[in-house]
Amino acid sequence: QAYERRFPTCPLIPMFVASDTVNEYKSEDEAVHVIERRCKLDIDAPRLLKKIAGVDYVYFVQKNSLNRRERTLHIEAYNETFSNRVIINEHCSYTVHPDNEDWTCFEQSASLDIKSFFGFESTVEKIAMKQYTSNIKKGKEIIEYYLKQLEEEGITFVPRWTPPVACKSESSTSHPRRPVSPAINIPESATKEGLSNKEILNSSSSPSEPTAGTPDDKLDADYIKRYLGDLTPMQESCLIRLRQWLQETHKGKIPKDEHILRFLRARDFNIDKAREILCQSLTWRKQHQVDYILDTWNPPQVLQDYYAGGWHHHDKDGRPLYVLRLGQMDTKGLVRALGEEALLRYVLSINEEGLRRCEENTKVFGRPISSWTCLVDLEGLNMRHLWRPGVKALLRIIEVVEANYPETLGRLLILRAPRVFPVLWTLVSPFIDDNTRKKFLIYAGNDYQGPGGLLDYIDKEIIPDFLGGECMCEVPEGGLVPKSLYRTAEELENEDIKLWTETIYQSASVFKGAPHEVLIQIVDASSVITWDFDVCKGDIVFNIFHSKRAPQPPKKDSLGAHSITSPGGNNVQLIDKVWQLGRDYSMVESPLICKEGESVQGSHVTRWPGFYILQWKFHSMPACATTNLPRVDDVLASLQVSSHKCKVMYYTEVIGSEDFRGSMTSLESSHSGFSQLSAATTSSSQSHSSSMISR
Repeated sequence: QAYERRFPTCPLIPMFVASDTVNEYKSEDEAVHVIERRCKLDIDAPRLLKKIAGVDYVYFVQKNSLNRRERTLHIEAYNETFSNRVIINEHCSYTVHPDNEDWTCFEQSASLDIKSFFGFESTVEKIAMKQYTSNIKKGKEIIEYYLKQLEEEGITFVPRWTPPVACKSESSTSHPRRPVSPAINIPESATKEGLSNKEILNSSSSPSEPTAGTPDDKLDADYIKRYLGDLTPMQESCLIRLRQWLQETHKGKIPKDEHILRFLRARDFNIDKAREILCQSLTWRKQHQVDYILDTWNPPQVLQDYYAGGWHHHDKDGRPLYVLRLGQMDTKGLVRALGEEALLRYVLSINEEGLRRCEENTKVFGRPISSWTCLVDLEGLNMRHLWRPGVKALLRIIEVVEANYPETLGRLLILRAPRVFPVLWTLVSPFIDDNTRKKFLIYAGNDYQGPGGLLDYIDKEIIPDFLGGECMCEVPEGGLVPKSLYRTAEELENEDIKLWTETIYQSASVFKGAPHEVLIQIVDASSVITWDFDVCKGDIVFNIFHSKRAPQPPKKDSLGAHSITSPGGNNVQLIDKVWQLGRDYSMVESPLICKEGESVQGSHVTRWPGFYILQWKFHSMPACATTNLPRVDDVLASLQVSSHKCKVMYYTEVIGSEDFRGSMTSLESSHSGFSQLSAATTSSSQSHSSSMISR
């Protein structure tokens, strides 16, 4: 009854504008009531995006099925607007708790699949996930609001449904009540493409929180104070547990405690959430060799001359200070002359330099410094900075930095914000994390010179000259990029592809029924095949086969054909369906089951010449042995992989028998590159980690 009060509209959900009933059904005994509504939503999206999409509102179809006999309410919803581009499915249910009939169990899950959206796929995904997360948080508050409203009207009890008198003879036989699954708490990391939430309303139980570690799980107090800052026992335990998990699954490339701590803080010390984003970031760093960017990549001269940004001393808290004169920068000219990828790579190099400077300042000031301060001068900002490809590049840069450098921005000082700034802010603010947004301080005109201004955060001696200070700032002044340096769209596209694919690792997609296979021809027996791969999504089975005859030329699966020049990954199948194991080819290593997030390195000494096939195969969860029904854990695990798709990132190499020396373990991690993030930490032996790098 409380739920039904949300219709036809709900003032507690501002985006829910209206709803119309399109279909309704009631059974004769009134036990079943099904109602279908068309709901009108005003999505909180940038006006520019709505204009591009050509809509002001989006419509969803919602079907509510109330079964009074079973005492359940099931709610299904899917999008009607853009259904050929975006697929959203949601399912909620209210049931009676099996142990206490005064408790109501609530379950909610959803999936999101964006096929295409005018080039703004990642933008739409962020908006959808943000809105869905906020709706989940508010769901309990809304239902309790209407429960209270019912109580105020004197309705505190709703009689249980009983069959009509005419049906008594038919229903007098006892009907065993259908068992209801107990409510269990599923962490958000349980679903990759959507969100899942289970809780018991009106109960004293609270969402599970990380438990404090045992007395043995302690870091040295001096080490914490010197390098990490204040940590509660629970936070310290979370750090140790996450680091131990990384040590077990990511050999040779464990980041420093400071870096792990950034991801934990970004997810409020929820281990599952922090582990998910940290694993994704480590895979990304490895694929694009971000650790080597400062040593191997030289920015083009155009960037050095016209990118109006640079490092400038430090703030009063000892944080490195980065100055960006955005208003003086020709964003359109830089994008036209360099392309989006070169700009992104330059910003990554700035962030890598920021990490390095934080370490140096930690040593200089004798206290933990894990973030930097950014000063952005907007004098000169105008409508030319809102050029669409430039804004698109900016949004992508924000997205990559937010995902891979969390909790690195200590404070953002925005100075001399002009009238056009609110327009730019409206475009970019939805993509900035709420915690990050709290660190923004915005000053219009010369307000930064007054009380609460720049002097509160930066020493007078280092305020840049262009802001009225006495310190000469070596940051380039920017200016217009000469049109003679502009490049054609084709040149930029080729350059972007080159930058994107500059990696020794390859990506592959693995589907149910469509494994990914790599062919390696061995001429000399006793050669060594080595591999290093990360399971980015889903669970897979890794196999190695040998065949005396060559497979047919690889056929590329149509599902993965589009990803030749994108991070999506290929799908190549070599083993012909008519081949039989044991006759046409043989298995030379036992199958290895690899879970999502794991990093695997290994090697195989070949016994015979011929053709070896490395195979990554979709791993299906087996049903429980004692029953034909799948286990709850199996069902939940299967939901983690959207559309039965997995992703792996791999590197293979063959070492000749004459070059191979030593034991098998000497090959482990030989190509795992995390030199900066995995350098040995100091002071605490428990926090010591290192990696063996061979390039």
